Amino acid sequence: MKKKLLSLVLVLLIAFSTVALTACGGQQAPPEEGSSSGSTADAPANNGAVANFEVPEGGYDGSEVTITFYHTMGENLSTVLDQYITEFNKLYPNIHVKHEKMGGYDDVREQISTEITVGNQPNLAYCYPDHVALYNLAKAVIQMDNLIDSQIEVKRADGTTEILGLTDEQKADFIEGYYNEGRQFGDGLMYTLPMSKSTEVLYYNKTFFDENGLTPPATWEEMEALCAKIKEIDPESCPLGYDSESNWFITMCEQYQSPYTSATGDHYIFNDAKNKEFVKMFNGWYQKGYLTTQKIYGGYTSGLFTAEDGMRSYMSIGSSAGATHQLPQTDANGNYRFEVGIATIPQVDSANKKVISQGPSLCIFKDSNPQEVLASWLFVKFLSTNVDFQSEFAMASGYVPVIKSVSDNAAYSEFLANADGGKYLAALSAKVCLDQVDAYYTSPAFNGSSTARDQVGGLMVKALTAKGDDVDAQIDKAFQEAMDECEYAN
Repeated sequence: MKKKLLSLVLVLLIAFSTVALTACGGQQAPPEEGSSSGSTADAPANNGAVANFEVPEGGYDGSEVTITFYHTMGENLSTVLDQYITEFNKLYPNIHVKHEKMGGYDDVREQISTEITVGNQPNLAYCYPDHVALYNLAKAVIQMDNLIDSQIEVKRADGTTEILGLTDEQKADFIEGYYNEGRQFGDGLMYTLPMSKSTEVLYYNKTFFDENGLTPPATWEEMEALCAKIKEIDPESCPLGYDSESNWFITMCEQYQSPYTSATGDHYIFNDAKNKEFVKMFNGWYQKGYLTTQKIYGGYTSGLFTAEDGMRSYMSIGSSAGATHQLPQTDANGNYRFEVGIATIPQVDSANKKVISQGPSLCIFKDSNPQEVLASWLFVKFLSTNVDFQSEFAMASGYVPVIKSVSDNAAYSEFLANADGGKYLAALSAKVCLDQVDAYYTSPAFNGSSTARDQVGGLMVKALTAKGDDVDAQIDKAFQEAMDECEYAN
């Protein structure tokens, strides 16, 4: 209810066109006609849409400005950020960066949504796509296209120069799936740049696998056979735990190229026969005791994966940034009870891999002073493209860098070289993430996309646990209820 009220306030705000949100001018692009596909393998084309920020003729003029940055960083990451703000100020001493931790990602969203209504939003912030879609109700977010493409030369305090925008080399350096997330809002324009990212990976008990001649599955078909084999070896086990029901459903849609959501037209298109087919398949697996999920298990399935006593799992699909939570306890000699292996999650088609892209991006908000927008852009560009910052932040956070050139950083190369199935499991997780850069996808973003995410997670739980003579009917009902909830919330 709170989110719906915030959305209503933002819609009313658009109607009254407050000065704080229109001072940067530009024409808002008209919405496109609807799409029938939820696939986002390629960034949508910019079909004549016009970016809402026009770069001043002289670019950044060296003005002394203060910009505010909202994020979720704890003390260790804030320390890294402060170090690189100092480096940034060697180039731009008149740009003062004030950064504030807001709590979690939802806290950032709620704080900014409130501040937008009075024109007091920050200059830039951590964001997820659905956050930006909410802010876009008030047209509060800068579209970065003209900034990215600007060839205006900017003088820096150390005597060097750079172009205001991104060079072709910088654009190509971004991991494509991470970069394209910024364009998933229906008009093909760029609303965000990636900051740091994570994905899902398959953790497995390598010691158990080696002892029993098992290999991690490349496909879901192989996963089914593997789960059956593990149940033969350990009948009391639950072979697989999957942390996010929502991610699972959305990823299967992407892998099957079946409908999920669309940023334009009819948003909610997941009530589809192919989707019901894979959900029913997993229902059969659940009934055989092959798997569980976070909501069914009652906690992160890493708890089942690392369990010492009772029922345990031998595989866990979870966030790549949570690798340390997948480590078992050590024995009296300080040795881990088993070695952990990490692999890419199973696929429908090994030749067309798809894994979800998660983690924060950066967006810039409109401001009555265009120099603050330019200063914010220069800082966003610095954080996103600076190899040393991306490397240090990745090592401190457990997330992965968003640019490929981190391979040139000696410290990060050494970090990856130490990767193992124990103490340096986070490095092993990062290696798997970097090895699958061509597989990342993001879902369409619109006001209500987070509702769809929640609802498909709920229907997965209902569908997996359905039993009796009317499983198909129960699955149909779960899909319809999820669709109804999405439409109601919208």
